[in-house]
Amino acid sequence: MSGHSKWSTIRHKKGAADAKRGKAFTKIIKELMVAARMGGGNAEANPRLRAAVLAAKAENMPKDNIERAIKKGTGELEGVNYEEFSYEGYGPAGVAVLVDIMTDNRNRAASEIRHIFSRNGGNLGEAGCVAWMFSKKGSIVFDKSVAPEEELLELALEAGAEDVKDQEDQFEVITSPEDFATVKATFDEKGLKYELAEITMVPQTTVDIEDPKTAAQILRLMDALDDSDDVQQAYANFDIPDSILESLE
Repeated sequence: MSGHSKWSTIRHKKGAADAKRGKAFTKIIKELMVAARMGGGNAEANPRLRAAVLAAKAENMPKDNIERAIKKGTGELEGVNYEEFSYEGYGPAGVAVLVDIMTDNRNRAASEIRHIFSRNGGNLGEAGCVAWMFSKKGSIVFDKSVAPEEELLELALEAGAEDVKDQEDQFEVITSPEDFATVKATFDEKGLKYELAEITMVPQTTVDIEDPKTAAQILRLMDALDDSDDVQQAYANFDIPDSILESLE
């Protein structure tokens, strides 16, 4: 189980299964606001905003909510001024963890993130300690039953994707952030249904986790981070075999 692809898929399914849509909406609204504030309210001219709008639509967010968040970001409507930054640290077994924060209270966020790490067998590190291990990429994840690898690879590369990776029971299409929307649109036009499509941070190397107890502890850490209101995204470079994951579920 790759830390950036299968964890994202599990998190997405959990969100749909256990009524976390409200929390997902909150995080997307914050991203829409900040993206619009940083790069303007025109999604066609603002790649970050375009990706946020795609994420909002994937969660079936109403159009009015999307437009209102964008207007709050551009200043047309009054809204909260969120600050964004990252924390870096290590989880159990030395797993690298990168946490994107978006908050209106830096002190609260710092205290909570430090507590989450220490409570779940990890520790915060200094700025730059793990960020170099990750690269920003587009990730589109398919169940292997959707299409043969050769067909998916040919279609992905023709659309501008960088690679297609075999992730046990999934295929993961990797794109540059700039080409993500184009590649995703190609799959949409072909009617190929993906499990997840997002801009994410892909680790260059992974840490193999073979011990079920360690795996459970890592997943608890990631769950706790994901549940924090100040955390937009949490990325890690663990790799847990499906057999261990299934036993934990």
